[in-house]
Amino acid sequence: MTSIPVGSPVSRRARRGFATVAGVLAAVLVLSGCSAEEPAEERSAPKDLTLTIGALVPESGALEKFGPAVSAAIALAAQDVNDANANLTVNVETRDSGDSTGTTAEDAATELLAARATVIIGGLSNGISKKVIDKITDAGVVEISPANDSPDFSNYDDSQLYWRTSPSCALEGSALGAEMADRVDGSIAILSEDVLCGAVLPRSVSETFLRGGGEVLYQESIDEDATGLDDKIAAAIEAKPDAVAIVGSKQAEKIAKAFIAAGYSGDQLFFSGLSLGERGSGFAAGSLTGSIVTHPGLDIATISDFTDRLLEINPSLKDFSYAAESYDAVILASLAALASQKISGEGIASKLQEVSGGSGDGEVAVNFADAAKIVLDGGTVDYDGVSGPITLSDNGDPQGAIIGIYQYGSDNVYTRIK
Repeated sequence: MTSIPVGSPVSRRARRGFATVAGVLAAVLVLSGCSAEEPAEERSAPKDLTLTIGALVPESGALEKFGPAVSAAIALAAQDVNDANANLTVNVETRDSGDSTGTTAEDAATELLAARATVIIGGLSNGISKKVIDKITDAGVVEISPANDSPDFSNYDDSQLYWRTSPSCALEGSALGAEMADRVDGSIAILSEDVLCGAVLPRSVSETFLRGGGEVLYQESIDEDATGLDDKIAAAIEAKPDAVAIVGSKQAEKIAKAFIAAGYSGDQLFFSGLSLGERGSGFAAGSLTGSIVTHPGLDIATISDFTDRLLEINPSLKDFSYAAESYDAVILASLAALASQKISGEGIASKLQEVSGGSGDGEVAVNFADAAKIVLDGGTVDYDGVSGPITLSDNGDPQGAIIGIYQYGSDNVYTRIK
């Protein structure tokens, strides 16, 4: 476990009272530079706030490879907040979230609450957040996930304390369906794992493909135990679709290999739910050439300034997944604290939609220092972050999303094409 205190508070500004009416008027004229006919609206000085942010970061388990970039991004965001000298100090408490097995996440959330965190960044997986969301929100603490994509969170009973900087997977399903509609002239099958997103993602694939004029010949879900998987694969192949959408990650390799063995080429295979990495290492050379993969998030190559700064914090970083979303989660929480002049979960939650541009018709800013100045000057800010415009809805979801389209080459490694 690590504790990362960063920065120091800014001194509180004092105001002086005056004994007589004439003295008050003179003070207003001198201090404001305004005429008696146009008095300035007097604003109270901003408080010196200290915000403790908890970080649920996977330092062990199946998601461990994402932990270093997420930790670096949270530390960088705290550094940027504290360096801005904006009457706000952010301290970060980090605990290992593990994965959705065992009780590591619940134990970590308990420790972060005991450390008096009023905002917790995490978890990464839907399974982790489902384990801790009630514990966090029942304590009146804000949870902001940089990676959750389950639609279950969109209407969760969370007292408006759960938010996320990653989109619902329904948007990814629409992106995959649209890509298939552009590339496939005919019919498709859809095989999807329940544990990824339930029925929402494959339904979005199907509806979008049908709107594009195609036909869905076979659609079946696979439960966590992969019950009847061989029969479902055989039935999908027997339907003779022109292409197949493989939604999920645990059984993706087995399903894809079965279709390849049945004579399907790489350009007939479409994937969703695969984490970026060397997923093609178990396939024969060239067998995945032309396959398409969708993955939420912006093109990392377009934010090299940001990734270079992360490398200054951790030079060994190789995978930057969820880093931008984690950074923006800290910045949004910090701006909400400034805008509300409160560090409570309820106070921060009351301003998260506004500072993200989801309400309030704010002035756009793309870094914390500029955004904080707008807030402290009495304005409304619309923070457009490293991960994109964000623009949170009143149920805590980003109202838009960047879904990357990747394609496998002959080396069975995929690269971003859109």
